[in-house]
Amino acid sequence: MSGVDFVFNISVGRVAEKIQDAAANVGVIVLRTTALESDGTLGGAAGLRDRVSLADILSVSSEPTNTNYARKTGITGTPTISNANDRVDVSIPNQTWTGVLAGDVWAKLIVYYEESASDANRIPLTAHTFDVTPNGADITAQFAAAGFFRAASTT
Repeated sequence: MSGVDFVFNISVGRVAEKIQDAAANVGVIVLRTTALESDGTLGGAAGLRDRVSLADILSVSSEPTNTNYARKTGITGTPTISNANDRVDVSIPNQTWTGVLAGDVWAKLIVYYEESASDANRIPLTAHTFDVTPNGADITAQFAAAGFFRAASTT
């Protein structure tokens, strides 16, 4: 998995803040390629980046229906502040889906923050390209080594 494709507009400037309290309130969902909304363009055409909740995302895109796919919930995020590098890196543990059977092809991972237990109150933080064709093997999203988000000072 590569770095962040984009930060959702609702979360710009807030990703590290949302993770700061170290509570188990981070989750990960996958979006399938079928009916996947385009990312949209920065400052231009509307798209996925403009969605404000998981309910909003799922009104135009959908999760996979593969056997053994499920959302990852109750994840604790960790912000690491580096004064030497003038930045903060945010990480979560790697996430593994075990024995995911063939079916839907996967396209995106969405990391979200759970304000409360409904999709309308789950705030999307970051989107990541995750091109995977399940075939019965385990699938792992690697977040731990490089983290899933970095914010840096530019001045």
